[in-house]
Amino acid sequence: MKVQVHTTLKEGVLDPQGKAVEAALNNLGFSGINKIRQGKLFDIDLDTDSKEEAEKLTIEICKVLLANMVIEDYTVKVIQDN
Repeated sequence: MKVQVHTTLKEGVLDPQGKAVEAALNNLGFSGINKIRQGKLFDIDLDTDSKEEAEKLTIEICKVLLANMVIEDYTVKVIQDN
């Protein structure tokens, strides 16, 4: 089973990398960009055929390692059934 985890900083947490990209795009002449937030994407291949088991295991992995629960949010998406 393949899953994707997308982590982003929680709303209200300063995102200096997002601000830097926003400023760079503005300096390059791009307009109409209200806000940019950066994040991380993890592609995980799990040895299970159960969507429920894959989601449960991935959430556990996020809480233990992939996401800093104090400052980050995460989403889990099952993208392929074996």
